[in-house]
Amino acid sequence: MKRFDPRVRLPGFITALYKSAAWRFPVTEKVVYLTFDDGPVPEVTPWVLHVLKQENIQATFFCVGENVMKYPGLYRQVLADGHSVGNHTYNHWQGLKHSDENYFRNIEKAGEYVDSDLFRPPHGWLKMSQYRYLKKKYKIVMWDLITCDYDKRLTPEQVFRNVTDFVRPGSIITFHDSIKAEPNLTEALPRAIHWLKAQGYRFETISFKQKQITGSK
Repeated sequence: MKRFDPRVRLPGFITALYKSAAWRFPVTEKVVYLTFDDGPVPEVTPWVLHVLKQENIQATFFCVGENVMKYPGLYRQVLADGHSVGNHTYNHWQGLKHSDENYFRNIEKAGEYVDSDLFRPPHGWLKMSQYRYLKKKYKIVMWDLITCDYDKRLTPEQVFRNVTDFVRPGSIITFHDSIKAEPNLTEALPRAIHWLKAQGYRFETISFKQKQITGSK
């Protein structure tokens, strides 16, 4: 029997708070959506892009605006490789810790560097006032499975098992192209990709067109 870990898959009463956000795609076929948060950074993102290119996979990168400002060439490479992008605020701000006005301003500043209608809130939390406002402008994308690769208490094996234990058709899977996650990411990501392929899964990106969220190859 698979264990339940509320860090990896949030309980339904929490996901119900943000009903119009995308947590998982309602599909029955074996499709998953790899996403990466917190980049781009030169220490990790180029390696992630190399792995994805080797595996012929496109993913969705939720970029921190300040990082894009610092490393515009990396951001351009993400786009050139065919990946989708989303706004992850300018300073990786958690909405609960900031006023609505300042939080929206930070997201708008990120939007000057990240051209996308997708938004993922850092840490996955928003005030309800922030959620109601942002859902009118962005498609808010959460996750069905967060790997917890950033958690230094976990081993790469445990991060890998978070994928194998919790994935299901339509899962939005979150890794991090960040320095903090690198020790787990570099081992767990290739293993997870190979395992998912062996199970018959294919990979798609996330896009937001005509107010409808879709998965696209």
